[in-house]
Amino acid sequence: MERRPRRYVTLEGYAVEGGFDGPYQPATCFLPTIALGRHVGPGDADDLWHDYERVLDLVPELGFDGVRLSVEWARIEPRRGQIDDAALTRYAEVARYASSLGLGVTVVIVDAAWPAWLGLEAWLLPWVAPLAVAHAKLVAHAVDAANGVVVFAHPERLVDGYRHSSAPPWRRGARVDAEFARAQIESISATLRADPLVGPKIVGSTSEVSAGSDLSEIKAAFSRDCDELYVRSLVRGHGPTKSAGLLWKTADGWQLPDAALLEGLR
Repeated sequence: MERRPRRYVTLEGYAVEGGFDGPYQPATCFLPTIALGRHVGPGDADDLWHDYERVLDLVPELGFDGVRLSVEWARIEPRRGQIDDAALTRYAEVARYASSLGLGVTVVIVDAAWPAWLGLEAWLLPWVAPLAVAHAKLVAHAVDAANGVVVFAHPERLVDGYRHSSAPPWRRGARVDAEFARAQIESISATLRADPLVGPKIVGSTSEVSAGSDLSEIKAAFSRDCDELYVRSLVRGHGPTKSAGLLWKTADGWQLPDAALLEGLR
């Protein structure tokens, strides 16, 4: 019998929620390049932070089995040791709401952005590892409706920040540091796989396809050999980590994809 991955659509936190890297807002690793004008920040995005429920209502109609929710570390802990309980509660509410719709929920611990206070070179710093582990445990405990955990959404992209200047810390050709960063990322993941709370929820294998891909490519991705297949993303992203989206916002509310794409997703 052919294996069918669980089909999830992503909610890209930093790129869709709004409220990052502006005055008096949670700061991330992208703030320095935004301040220098190299990148445009996410701004208000589509303000999903206050509107998650409205887009989640549309997910069952799109035919997905669940959602992958990026839980932004910078929002939960904007300063070291200062946990924003209201933000943590909000993420828990979003996960519970998705679950109430019959959707699976996988949470991402670290996506493209991390708190500015960790520094641009976070994945080279030994003191970051225990903090990342503690943060993951905090999220897994608080967002209890989540039945899946992805520790690092794109570990290779983090490593590429040392090799190809494609992500923070924007370095090129730093092969030794890239391998050190890879080792630390793998060590964090291994520690969490052994954790009795987080470990059982970690998704074994994943794959991803852009919502901006041709319908034929998206449909082909649905047959990949993995536990969860992610279509990135539900809503168009903004800022340095922007992405294509299946839904877009108009004056009349959220609009669904055209009929052909909608049928293909189902």
